[in-house]
Amino acid sequence: MSRYKGIIFDLDGTLLNTIEDLSDSVNEVLTAYGYPNHNYEEYKLKIGRGFRNLMENSFPEGMDEKTIDEALPLFVEIYDRRYQNKTKPYKGICEIVDRLYRMGIKIGVNSNKRTDYTRQLVSKFFKEISFVEILGERQNVPKKPDPTAALEIVELMELLPQEVLYVGDSKTDIMTARNAGVDSIGVLWGFRSYEELKEHGATYIVSKPQDIIDIVSGSTFYNTLHF
Repeated sequence: MSRYKGIIFDLDGTLLNTIEDLSDSVNEVLTAYGYPNHNYEEYKLKIGRGFRNLMENSFPEGMDEKTIDEALPLFVEIYDRRYQNKTKPYKGICEIVDRLYRMGIKIGVNSNKRTDYTRQLVSKFFKEISFVEILGERQNVPKKPDPTAALEIVELMELLPQEVLYVGDSKTDIMTARNAGVDSIGVLWGFRSYEELKEHGATYIVSKPQDIIDIVSGSTFYNTLHF
């Protein structure tokens, strides 16, 4: 029997493919300022550390802070119009989250996307799930890979860190898990590479949502699959 009784999911690149709405929104800002746009693949390497970091990574290198300060509210205004246009769950992920929930696994979400957007999207696509907590970027709370929010969710789950898995697609998620003292699953359907997940010490690396069930169920194969 598996020791895992709780799972914390990242949002962007893990539960939901948000790349097009995010990219389109930033490109609209860049166009307004007269700068070149980036493609979806390029944005996969820019996303994951909050909106401001995304803007800093998208403008030309060395852009002054004043411009970033001005551009950020414009991005938020544009993204507010776009963020549900193309965003959708990854294939099979809704069914897997539902199965985990029915197995009695406690489920939470921890994102660097602003909390209001995170909760809106989760409630839209995962209506049947009663999440322990859904936390995104908040004022006066450090962003991932700081473990503050993840540990808050672990506490609300009333579990020990060793009983919880953290599932994400980037080094930020793997580092968050390590900082919180929980095991991690790096997923390959998101925005980052196998090499990144392995380099930063993911406990498990999976290529399809079903693999998460196998790990939680205590599959012999996955019990020995540590990278």
